[in-house]
Amino acid sequence: MGSQWSRDKVYLRAKHEGYRSRASFKLIEIQNKFSVIRRDDNVVDLGAAPGSWLQVLRTLTDGTIIGIDLNPIAPIDGVVTLEGDLSDRTIREQVKTKLGQVNVVVSDASPRLSGHKSYDQARSAALVEEALIFACSVLKPGGNFVAKAFQGADLPGLLATTQEHFHSVRIFHTKSTRKGSTELYLIARNFKDH
Repeated sequence: MGSQWSRDKVYLRAKHEGYRSRASFKLIEIQNKFSVIRRDDNVVDLGAAPGSWLQVLRTLTDGTIIGIDLNPIAPIDGVVTLEGDLSDRTIREQVKTKLGQVNVVVSDASPRLSGHKSYDQARSAALVEEALIFACSVLKPGGNFVAKAFQGADLPGLLATTQEHFHSVRIFHTKSTRKGSTELYLIARNFKDH
């Protein structure tokens, strides 16, 4: 990794505290502000590699945690990992079989970025939509959903779609996000289960 990482205080703090990436602090901020995860919640983490959110989740709940990613995730004590696509129906069925009841779905998933802003934003929005479909298919009524998104033309539509399924939807910018990034998080609480 280049010198940009050696000057990144959040990255260095994550390494010092044993987290796999700086993203761990984003989930900690979200939890501190919104309390989306309770001590006995079963949680699914979409786009979970390399596993930093799984590390944080293990400290927040005694429930079952499942991490899903296209890439393998190095083992974490007390966490189940599945290698596969979150849009794959068989992955959803495996989650339902293993958990039964899902209280919270979180997603820090991001597409491989091409550097073309509008293309990357559209791909990111499509990924959030897939995560929302996943969440709506497994969450219990009253469950919570957190997903990374990006500011752009697709955001109002994503927000409106999420609001159809949850009683409360907020947008949150974490302090741990790199300066200049358009990254934000949708905090959706109290799943309606139509």
